[in-house]
Amino acid sequence: MTAHDGQHSAAAAGAVEEGAPGRLEIVRRFVNTQDVEDGIEELDTPQAMRAWLREHDLPDVPGAGFENLTRLVALRESLRKLMLANNRGQEDERALDHLCDEAARVPLRVRFGGGGRSELVPGCTGVDAVVGELVSIVHEAMAEGTWPRLKACRSDTCEWAFYDRSRNRSGTWCSMAVCGNRAKARSFRDRHVAKRNADT
Repeated sequence: MTAHDGQHSAAAAGAVEEGAPGRLEIVRRFVNTQDVEDGIEELDTPQAMRAWLREHDLPDVPGAGFENLTRLVALRESLRKLMLANNRGQEDERALDHLCDEAARVPLRVRFGGGGRSELVPGCTGVDAVVGELVSIVHEAMAEGTWPRLKACRSDTCEWAFYDRSRNRSGTWCSMAVCGNRAKARSFRDRHVAKRNADT
């Protein structure tokens, strides 16, 4: 596994992190290859990218260069923005357009299986196959209705991807014990300062 291994600082506070269902967990982990809060970037070189792809059973990219890495990182950040949109309830048109553009670049085909199941699979190799795999997972999640629950933490200093398992899909923070409490403390402090200023 990589040195960071997809662990967030919330784990240090004893928060238990539940993954996303099925293959959607791969997308969640992909977005979390950058830990915004701790400033950790797992995909910092093409070699690190290939190692991460192998660890998560995604297609290999032989001879990968920084052009391939830049493409995947750009896709990752668009996915993060779409997860933030899931949290805030506001569409990010630019991120959505980028996802559509990437989907149009790769050949995808339908594979039929038993039990009335079918899935989109990439009909290509290399970085196109990686993009195709990620795009197909997102498509599957949207079709199944699980995508809106995959969110990025609303804290601007965090933006950690998490799967919202609350009954009414009202989860806002990756961890109420960490980011949620920080937001509460800031809100309390801001109200206290505003009240003090109003009294002077």
